[in-house]
Parts: sequence; structure tokens; C-alpha cells
Amino acid sequence: MSPSTALFTDRYELTMLDAALRDGTAHRRCVFEVFARRLSGGRRFGVVAGTGRLLSQLRDFRFGDDELRFLRDENIVGAETLRYLEGYRFSGSIHGYREGELYFPGSPILTVSGTFADAVILETITLSILNHDSAIATAAARMSIAAGGRPLAEMGARRSAERSAVAASRAAHIAGFGATSNLEAGRSWGVPTMGTAAHAWTLLHDSEEDAFRAQLDALGSDTTLLVDTYDIEQGVRTAVRLAEERGAALGGVRIDSGDLPIVAGEVRDLLDSLGATSARITVTSDLDEFAIAALAASPVDAYGVGTSVVTGSGYPTAGMVYKLVARESAGGGWVPVAKRATGKGSQGGLKAAARRIDGGSAAEELVHIGAGFDDIPALPQDGVRRLQTLLVSSGEVDDSFEGPEGVAAARAHHLSARSELPVRGLALSKSDPAIPTTYVEQP
Repeated sequence: MSPSTALFTDRYELTMLDAALRDGTAHRRCVFEVFARRLSGGRRFGVVAGTGRLLSQLRDFRFGDDELRFLRDENIVGAETLRYLEGYRFSGSIHGYREGELYFPGSPILTVSGTFADAVILETITLSILNHDSAIATAAARMSIAAGGRPLAEMGARRSAERSAVAASRAAHIAGFGATSNLEAGRSWGVPTMGTAAHAWTLLHDSEEDAFRAQLDALGSDTTLLVDTYDIEQGVRTAVRLAEERGAALGGVRIDSGDLPIVAGEVRDLLDSLGATSARITVTSDLDEFAIAALAASPVDAYGVGTSVVTGSGYPTAGMVYKLVARESAGGGWVPVAKRATGKGSQGGLKAAARRIDGGSAAEELVHIGAGFDDIPALPQDGVRRLQTLLVSSGEVDDSFEGPEGVAAARAHHLSARSELPVRGLALSKSDPAIPTTYVEQP
């Protein structure tokens, strides 16, 4: 059995549960919703990521002996709550946007339905996963757009916590990155891995030529040689000569320093003059979406991105919240509820979401309040795309969203959803969301 994830929880969730069990409201039916009030950094869209990870973590959200002992010893909850938690299994339902889907302010990204006791204690683990992964995926999607079809590799593990690094690799791959340097992401999630050598490899040897020759012997002529440890021009000349001595074309070179647009042009000219016209140029060195966009006209074949992608390119959280939006009334009906605080208000009620498509391009996020998930009235079938799908039914997780297969499906879905963005949604500058969110009150 995998380690429990139940204590990836804020204390107040369990103290609320404790009080609700005491006053009899714990088993009142409720609907919680995950949404973002705004898009971080004035971005024009967000990308949903982390859903498959959340579903996997939900399977292990169990209070075993160790977790219960901690709660008892720290006097966090009372005996009744400990008995409840001992048998806790989420038994409600979860609907949500598919992983890889785009979202906008107010989009009902995830809807958790169940009793108050069922749903309230899932707040922290849900937000910690979705906020992190969606921030990474949103940044990665912008970099993918800026790259314009050139390959992107994620290589930021050393700039992140070890578990976060794996999650970041996964999220970046969903949003358009082709590979990662992180082997655990490859093992756990099926993300293709890549990597050759760092500057330490060159410095280990008595000469750059010795280092290049050893790498070519180990990895073959198609490998990529890092040419900027000493003098870039000399490095390129040595790389091409050694490949020719092997009777093969040089695979590629990597540049990790300097004024990249200028250096890339000089290196391309040198490679071509030496007859290495097929050699690829990969650039790294503190790239973000803006630096990638600045290289659009340069003879660059691929990018390696580290710090900026694993930190959300300056916005490490998506700013999502988990709010109670409806509860059961004393008479058994549904009562919409919402926070009304200035600047932090929300829209109560169960919601069904769809995206209006006009001429193949997304035009509007339609959020129907008080509707069932499949109840999107007054719209022609060919003019709307429903956005929510059933992820968990009566506690049973749909495993098709998990594992490497779930990642591959999320990646494909993201590329399809992104293709619907209007042209203004592709810009990197700060602006309003690419499409408006319209709330529709159901009769």
C-alpha cells in the first residue's frame, strides 16, 4: 500500500469536521468548487493540470494507525472524529475539466459533491496539486506557443523540490514540452527523457577534444556536444572535426551562455561553412517564454528550459480556491451559498460549463448556474463544447485519467483545446482573458 496522503491537510479542515460531527451538520450534502477568480500575471488563459495526480493521491487518502495516533496525541480532534476518520473513504462524486483543458476566470474547474464530512477535508490536497501543476502547465503552454513548433525540453529539477520537480516535468509535458531531464518523471508518468553531458564532463578531461571524443565514443555521432565551456568557435570546430573522423555527421551542439540570438547565428554560419549543415543547435541558459520568443528568427533547433518553467515563470501558483457553493437545506433541497467579501466574492450554486465555439475559435466561457452537469440548454450542439466530465462516481475513481496513459491523453487534449484559442489568446503580453466568462442563471 502506498503511503497515506491524509495529512497533506490543513488543521482547520479537521477541526471543522470535528465541530460538524458534534453539531450534526457533518452529513449535510454539499457541493464544493475549485475555480480561479483571475488569471495570474495578466495571462490570457490558464491550463488545468494535476488532475491525474490528484486522483492517484485520493486513492491513498486514508487515515491509518500512524495518522490517527498523531491526531490523538496532538489533541487535534476528539474521539468521535477519530472513529469517523478511521473508516474514511471519499464516497462522493467529482466532476471536472479534463486535464490539459484551458480555463478562464470563474471556470468551475473541479466540482466535489458529497457530504460536508466527505468533501471539506480534501481542500488542501486538491489545491496544493492543482495550483502547482496548473501554474507550471500555463507557463509551459506559453513557452510552447513562443517556440512555434521547435522542440522544448524541461530540465529544471535542480531548481525545485524533488517531488515538485517530478510534478513539474509531468505538467510541462502535458502543455507542450516534448521531453524532460528527470528520470523519475519518465518512470512514473511516461514522459520521454533526454540528456547528454554538462560542463563538468568537459572539465573532467585533460582537453575539450578528449571530452568530445569520449562522448562520441559512448553515445555516437548523433549526440549533442556542449561547446561553450571554453571558446565556442574552437569547440564547434573540434566537434565537427571529430565527427568527420568517425565518418559521420555531427548530431548537434548546445550553447548555454552568451547573447543567444547573436551566438546562435554565428554558430550556424560556422557549422554550415564547415559542412555540418545538418547539425542541430540547442540553446539553454535561463530561458523563459519571452527569451524564446526573442529567438524566433534565430537559427535555433531546440530549447532547454529550467528555472522558469518549474517556477511558473514568475507565478508559481495558479491562485485557485476551493469554496462551498451549495448545501442541502433543512427541507432537503439545495441552497446556493457564496462568500461576499469585497474582492473575494464568488458565485454560488451548482454549475454546468461549456465553451461557445464560433468558426472553430473559442468565443465565450458559458457557466450555467443551477444546472446539472449535462444540462446546457438553448445552445446548438455544433456551437458548444461541454467542459466537465465525471472523474469520480460514488467514491470510485475513473482510472483512465491516471498513469502514463492519462498523461498522454491530457497532452493530446491540451493541444486540441489550445488550437481553439483566438489569435489574441496567443500573445504573451499582459491583457484581459482571451475570452469572457458569462454566467447564465437557470430558471
